[in-house]
Amino acid sequence: MTGIAATRILLVNPNSSVACSAGIDAAVAGFRRADGPAIAVATVADGPPGIYSWRDWHAAVGPLCRHVAGAEADVYVVACASDPGIEAVREVTGRPVLGVFRCAVAAALLRAERFGVIALVDASVGRHALALRAMGAEGRLAGEIAMNTTIEALLDPVATRAALVAAGRALVARGAGAVILGCTGMAGHRGVVEAALGVPVIEPCQAAVAQALGIVVAAALPAARGDHAAG
Repeated sequence: MTGIAATRILLVNPNSSVACSAGIDAAVAGFRRADGPAIAVATVADGPPGIYSWRDWHAAVGPLCRHVAGAEADVYVVACASDPGIEAVREVTGRPVLGVFRCAVAAALLRAERFGVIALVDASVGRHALALRAMGAEGRLAGEIAMNTTIEALLDPVATRAALVAAGRALVARGAGAVILGCTGMAGHRGVVEAALGVPVIEPCQAAVAQALGIVVAAALPAARGDHAAG
């Protein structure tokens, strides 16, 4: 294989939930092409079962770094919407490292003046605030609503769907022109929630893969390889 078909994008789920990883894989399946990069999803087996608390967030960093250090990829994606350990992971690889929440915010800002976030739990709101401050985007946040549920409940196709739609509608009422699903466990609900809200609904892993594809395609351009003289 040559060109971008020989490249690999690796989404690393820093929690140990195989079911969550399967949901991530389903969310990004539509990006796979025979002539495109491999898009793989990995589970950190020794990570926390879910990232609910700050303790979970910090506990995920060491196992996540070890996994990335031992896995080959052209772009790594930290597939948790709390973006744990982004800076630490960048220390163990020279390849690009993307956080799905930051990618989702970037995608939302391209679609709307203000956006809202549906979070997993109350503690997620503070972690999202860290990322928003780092991006200088906190002033564009219309609001954030925590579901205060479990990843397992979110993975059920119907258990939390009505509550997700209600949260999204409340955010639109606050002025959100786009809504971010702030947990990878919500991935399977994106289409239904978007249809109910009538505004763009951003799934973070999809946003990250879209940006990762841009990185590998740009790297494969002749000018990026120095094949053309600057002029």
